Amino acid sequence: MTKNQENKSPLAEVFGFPIGNTSAKAQRYREQKLCPFNNKVPNCTKDKANNPLGVCSVWHNNTSVITCPTRFREEWLIIENAANFAFGLKSNWTSLSEIKLSDKNGQSAGNIDFVLVQYNHKGQLIDFVSLEVQGVYISGNLRNPFEAYINKPSIDFEWPPAYNYPKPDYLSSSRKRLIPQMLYKGGIFQSWKRKQTVALQKSFFETLPSLPTTTKSKADIAWFLYDLVFNKDQNQNNLVLVDTIYTEFEPALLRVTTPEPGDVSDFINILQNRLDEHLEKNSPDAPSLTDIISS
Repeated sequence: MTKNQENKSPLAEVFGFPIGNTSAKAQRYREQKLCPFNNKVPNCTKDKANNPLGVCSVWHNNTSVITCPTRFREEWLIIENAANFAFGLKSNWTSLSEIKLSDKNGQSAGNIDFVLVQYNHKGQLIDFVSLEVQGVYISGNLRNPFEAYINKPSIDFEWPPAYNYPKPDYLSSSRKRLIPQMLYKGGIFQSWKRKQTVALQKSFFETLPSLPTTTKSKADIAWFLYDLVFNKDQNQNNLVLVDTIYTEFEPALLRVTTPEPGDVSDFINILQNRLDEHLEKNSPDAPSLTDIISS
């Protein structure tokens, strides 16, 4: 897959394969709407189970940006890496998915994507750690180009830029999803003195404010940063861990929840302009409806 394909359409991967992959295997996955990334069921279930939006990643700034969290389950690397961080290399562990978390009053704090549990030779629980997986929300209409491609798959598929062209919405992904999860669910885990891990794409992490880091041994949170690396021989992308960032809970969350204020003079100018408009609209010099009728 060449980088200039981004200039042709927003679609990077459909049902697990780059749109330029015309192999029999890729065609089978598209025809049967299958997911190769360890979904709960064999088929893709994104958006609608009976009519899934089978887009795993989209092109943006010459990068295949992961939009489906299930895409991160390739070869279960995210689970293995999180377990190695939390429990070390020589331990018995497994993962449990979609675990409900409640607060002190029994109110739901949401579900945790994965809880990794360490156990001894008797099967008794020793420790546990959370793993949150975050893809990127999309702004614009992604279904229209997806359905156009599915109806007529082609290595030269094009979808020209226009109104509502789909693109990653990093701001909504962090403010509406990732940060609230880290504050609420993460706050509970932090009170229990349990470690947390997060799996997301490097390009997403780079849109967050620069976080104060710490050492692996002192970390409350390990941020595992992945990317999709194209393998020319396989003609498909592989999920690769490219970096790991270690942070403490409070400094990191304080940093991402504290806005960087702009220049107050810019805000004052906005207020002054609105005030000028308001006073001009309501100026006594302006003719009233009565003046217009009587003239």
